[in-house]
Amino acid sequence: MSDQDKPEGVRLQKVLAKAGVASRRVAEELIELGRVQVDGEVVREQGRRIDPETAVVHVDGVRVQLRDDVLTLVLNKPRGVLSTMHDEQHRPCVGDYLANRKDRLFHVGRLDADTEGLLLLTNDGDLAHRLMHPSYEVPKTYLAEVPGPIPRDLGRTLRAGIELDDGPVKVDSFRLISAVPGKALVEVVLHEGRKHIVRRLLEHVGHPVESLVRTAVGEVRLGNQRPGSMRVLNRQEVGSLYKAVGL
Repeated sequence: MSDQDKPEGVRLQKVLAKAGVASRRVAEELIELGRVQVDGEVVREQGRRIDPETAVVHVDGVRVQLRDDVLTLVLNKPRGVLSTMHDEQHRPCVGDYLANRKDRLFHVGRLDADTEGLLLLTNDGDLAHRLMHPSYEVPKTYLAEVPGPIPRDLGRTLRAGIELDDGPVKVDSFRLISAVPGKALVEVVLHEGRKHIVRRLLEHVGHPVESLVRTAVGEVRLGNQRPGSMRVLNRQEVGSLYKAVGL
C-alpha cells in the first residue's frame, strides 16, 4: 500500500484484482454492473476506496477474502493420524504436518484416527467457529466401505432417521457407489458433527464401517489429493464456505 493510498484506503478495483477476482478492467465492469457489494451495499462508484483489513466485500453474492494473512487449506489426513496439534505420546498428529509453517493454523473439527480424508486447516477464527457450529448445518460427505449386500430400502431408512443412544440422526443423502460379493462402497452425506456419527449409524443398521474417508465439506472436495498432502483453497472454494455459514 502506498503512502498516498493509506489515508483513504485502496481503490476497490485494485483490491479485487489483488484478491484474484479479475483484472482491474474486468473489476471495473463488475462494479459498473452492480455485482460488487461493500459492507452490504452495492457499489457502482469506480473511485471508491476501502480498507482491505476491515471491509467485507462480496462479488455476485460470494464473499471475497481480502487479507493476505488469512489462509485456509485442505489436508488429506492419513489413517492413523490424530486430529490434534500435539500428542504427548508422540503419536502421528495433524500438528506434524504444520511444524515447518510460519502461519498459526488450526484444524476445523476432527476426524478420528481411523478415518482419513478432508480436514480443513485455517487461521480464520470466524469461519472455523461457524463451520463447527451445528446451527449452520454444513454438509459433510463420506465414503464408507461396509459389509454387503446393502438392502434397497436402507437409504430411505437413514433419510427418515434412526435413534442412537445420544439422540436421533438422519442423513441428507445415501447412495450405493459400488458392490462386490460381501462388500459395498456407500456415500453418506450428513451435517451432523457428533463423535463417530457415521460409524455409529452404519453399525446401528447392521453395516459396520471397515474403512471411512471424508471426501467433502460443503462444496470443498478432496478430489485426487494424495494422503498427507495439503493445498490452499482457491477463491471459489473459500467463497463457498463463507456462503455456507452466512459470512
